[in-house]
Amino acid sequence: MSMPLNRVLAAIFITGALATASAAEIPTQLPRTVRPTHYDIALTPDAGALTFAGKVGISLDVLQPTTTITLNALDLAVSSARLEGKGGVLASPPRVKVDPATQTATLTFTDPVVPGAYRLDLEYTGRIGTQAVGLFAIDYDAPAGRKRALFTQFEASDARRMVPSWDEPSYKATFSLEATVPVEEMAVSNMPVETRSDAGPGRTRIRFAPSPRMSTYLLFFALGDFERVTTRAGRTEIGIVTRKGLASQAAFALDSSAAVLREFDEYFGTPYPLPKLDNIAAPGRSQFFGAMENWGAIFSFEYILLVDPSISTESDRQNIFSVAAHEISHQWFGDLVTMAWWDDLWLNEGFASWMAGRTTEKLHPEWNTVLNAVAKRDNAMARDALATTHPVVQRIETVEQAAQAFDAITYQKGEAVIRMLEGYVGEEAWRSGVRRYVARHAYGNTVSDDLWKAIESAAGKPVTAIAHDFTLQPGVPLITVTEAACSEGTSRVTLIQGEYTKDRPDKKPLAWRVPVILAPEGKGQAVRAVVEGGRATVIVPGCAPVIVNAGQTGYYRTLYAPAQFDRIVERFAALQAIDQLGILTDSWALGRAGLQPVTGALDLVKATPAAADPHIYAQIAQILWAVDESVRGDAKLGPAFREFASSRLAPVFANVGWVPRAGEPAPVAILRNQLIETLGVLGDQGVVAEARRRYAASSDSEAIPGPVRKAILGVVARHADAATWERLHAAARIEMTPLVKDHLYTLLSSTADEALARRALALALTAEPGVTNSAEMISRVGLEHPELAFDFAVAHMDTVNARLDATSRSRYYATLAGRSADAAMIGKVQAYATAHVDERSRRETDTAAANITDRVRVRQLVRPAVAAWLARGSR
Repeated sequence: MSMPLNRVLAAIFITGALATASAAEIPTQLPRTVRPTHYDIALTPDAGALTFAGKVGISLDVLQPTTTITLNALDLAVSSARLEGKGGVLASPPRVKVDPATQTATLTFTDPVVPGAYRLDLEYTGRIGTQAVGLFAIDYDAPAGRKRALFTQFEASDARRMVPSWDEPSYKATFSLEATVPVEEMAVSNMPVETRSDAGPGRTRIRFAPSPRMSTYLLFFALGDFERVTTRAGRTEIGIVTRKGLASQAAFALDSSAAVLREFDEYFGTPYPLPKLDNIAAPGRSQFFGAMENWGAIFSFEYILLVDPSISTESDRQNIFSVAAHEISHQWFGDLVTMAWWDDLWLNEGFASWMAGRTTEKLHPEWNTVLNAVAKRDNAMARDALATTHPVVQRIETVEQAAQAFDAITYQKGEAVIRMLEGYVGEEAWRSGVRRYVARHAYGNTVSDDLWKAIESAAGKPVTAIAHDFTLQPGVPLITVTEAACSEGTSRVTLIQGEYTKDRPDKKPLAWRVPVILAPEGKGQAVRAVVEGGRATVIVPGCAPVIVNAGQTGYYRTLYAPAQFDRIVERFAALQAIDQLGILTDSWALGRAGLQPVTGALDLVKATPAAADPHIYAQIAQILWAVDESVRGDAKLGPAFREFASSRLAPVFANVGWVPRAGEPAPVAILRNQLIETLGVLGDQGVVAEARRRYAASSDSEAIPGPVRKAILGVVARHADAATWERLHAAARIEMTPLVKDHLYTLLSSTADEALARRALALALTAEPGVTNSAEMISRVGLEHPELAFDFAVAHMDTVNARLDATSRSRYYATLAGRSADAAMIGKVQAYATAHVDERSRRETDTAAANITDRVRVRQLVRPAVAAWLARGSR
């Protein structure tokens, strides 16, 4: 549902905050006549009936005379309201009107309310949902029978589903939460339990300690048959809350959280201010998010928090650490200091993504995750190179737009820009600036320029101008190396700045000030420069091939002239692994855009030695998979390319092997699964046959070790016949562990066989898989059969929407269609949007159409080029 907003020039009134984002242009739905300062919330949930009763007393300041008070409320029925000031309760109770269209409740008074301090008391009831918005329930199987747990998810604008409130990030207040709950269940909120009291037979009343000043979207509540394990990091108690019986699977997350919190206390220079930090695990999933940074009570779905040795992989473990680092970083960037409005969401998400990467690299250098930054940057650029992209700092005007803002530009481009700017000013200057920013704006709200001012002050460099180029305008710079002439022991390198775009070849390039790092073969003496005004000439020591964007910290594509690219291919094996990755991803992207031969990436694949870093072969596997998608269906070319692709990957896999080895490097363990999956997609007969053999012998625990279980079953499911599909289905039905059960239903949706995919779609809309799995099953079908999945979802829209969190609806259907290479799908997805999506919130629809158009174009480009390349004997 869209929600019209008005933009006003308004001060952010934050009593007691160390700093304010005053006089900022902040969008708002609500009149600025009233400011809340504290909420006293009393909640009585009825999990069985999926309803709750609530009371809230809101301490507020009326700033100017008014006859109305308007706050946010959605799907709540307000039964009584009263306003009390210093003179007592207002004689005439206000009339209350709840407006679903604007998601507000307006109280109208007979006489004007004069400025001053008041308390507003409301009694109301609401509904508990079954998808992850507002207060919601998740059902799961347990040894004692079917269980139900309650959780909340309020970002971006769903606190209003549980509490009538000023549900905008700039309205910070303190919160006291009280809940009346079954005595045998555990309740969790942002703060520790302060008191417990008897509330009648089988009931207890729990009151949590008051929270610090925070935005409404960070409030949290959970209730269920839980257990909690704890440790300490300095003065903070750290806990992991799980369903009973799963505490042993939380050990890695608990240790990781403690290590991360200690690191962040030191990095930010401002200690974590709350007495405890919990992370609460829930079964199921959402199409919108995987974890949420509620202050002091992070929420995570089990699949990204718990380690189940029967199914968890090394990649899962690393993801658990990374997500923990991301969410704990938010305790400062987002919770302690909060963006003033969703326009600056990237201040939360981009920074937390960068901080997670930095911290993972520091605390687990053996994982070599610094190389992952290249893939994340590449993902952002793929989105940023379309006409439908948006700036990092973007204008948000509707609820749907706020939900859609959680994308690759906000997260991964934001992360890449920070990484580039840190490389430009230096690590120490950057950290000093971050510390100043946090200390100055603690408990307040900010805009992006507040961060740039702090960094610029600490670094003594003109950061703001460069930051504006990369955050206030969209797109990807293209640095073309037109000359790299060597004379008298130095190379003269000429750089031209253009713009990398996938769908606007004649576009006039935007202008950026681009920080660049150049080095001979990427590891010699580095030279730093800024390409400004569209052109730069840089002198680099030595005559070895010059790598532009050495170390890959820059947010731009690099296009080498043909002769220079050929030299790089010749010396590719000698380059640093991170530069090999950067050149591979750039080459494949530029080839698909028609800016260099599309087979340049395949030349690099051939030039990669068998002993290359595992991350390199992981990237090669992705490129070969993508080429296979483009040539699939061609009766001659498809098999010929698959033969080449298997010939490059099979020897690497033979060295890695099927079975994990004690003490092997973590990147090797991850590569094993990636190679099994990719060779399975390529139809490698040896891998498919061995996966089937191991599955047939799965009663032997050594046949399918836990760390490779997902990969092996993935190959089996992809190539399943009806009998195999039924065997997987039977296993899913009887599985009691939600983490494993959910994965098995996902596997049923991963088949290449269209008839079986149709069966999976039908199964998704039954009660059997669980209502939080339905949308994921349809999405998984869409990876292989996008047209089928989209048509099915639209045909059953009401049923699908009931199984889809509301924050995902405006983009879910478009995402299903966006994987297609059928031009006819463009009209279908546009027709869907015209009928069901507010015209101001159709960016995801436009992006899906752009992706379909691009995929059609790339297939037409790739097929003849790859055919000619193979014909030249490149195998």
